[in-house]
Amino acid sequence: MTGQTTPSGATAASGRHALVRDHTVYACVMGSRAFGLATGSSDTDRRGVYLAPTALFWRFEKPPTHVEGPREEEFSWELERFCELALRSNPNILECLHSPLVERLTPVGEELLALRGAFLSRRVHASFTRYAKAQHGRLLAGVRLHGAPRWKQAMHLLRLLLSCRDMLRTGRLDIDATPYRDRLLAVKRGELSWAEIDAWASRLSDESDAALARSPLPAAPDAAAVESFLHRARRTSAASA
Repeated sequence: MTGQTTPSGATAASGRHALVRDHTVYACVMGSRAFGLATGSSDTDRRGVYLAPTALFWRFEKPPTHVEGPREEEFSWELERFCELALRSNPNILECLHSPLVERLTPVGEELLALRGAFLSRRVHASFTRYAKAQHGRLLAGVRLHGAPRWKQAMHLLRLLLSCRDMLRTGRLDIDATPYRDRLLAVKRGELSWAEIDAWASRLSDESDAALARSPLPAAPDAAAVESFLHRARRTSAASA
């Protein structure tokens, strides 16, 4: 029947959730709470990274690359998938590595955090810009259809562009949006017009373009260092099986 979980489905979910409960190497809080933009109504978004036991990869059915749950607003990635996305400069993944609200950290997680700089490169410009353009397109569609954007999405578009610009300028990713909190929350409350938001976004995009040429970031991430880390983690897991 629709809406019901079959016994096999419940077993599969239980197995996925066990990976998160028993093998998480890094867990943090993300979203507005990590960005310094939380209000009284903000959710608690949890993100994590689990290291699936190496022995599970010796089966025909491989462990999942990501798991939703077991708690509300919780999402986790298997370590290899997480590193793969980080090497592609995925904004959500890179920001996850820089949360100030860490809830769980194992020695493997400590190694992962120590590699944060290895994932950063000038490629963030293309990746962050691509995400921003997609968000802008959705916001613009809302304006055309309803006369106004979704204000919370508009706030996060601007926050993403601010993060990209500052990272290209400094060579470091700092997700703390507290310096811009008042104005960003004004956007969320709908106190700025779409024209003002659009102009701010355009200015930030231009500033990111200008920062790219002078950025202290390397041209590409250090994939060799990340791969070496993954090999060590897999070997250690295999030895303990």
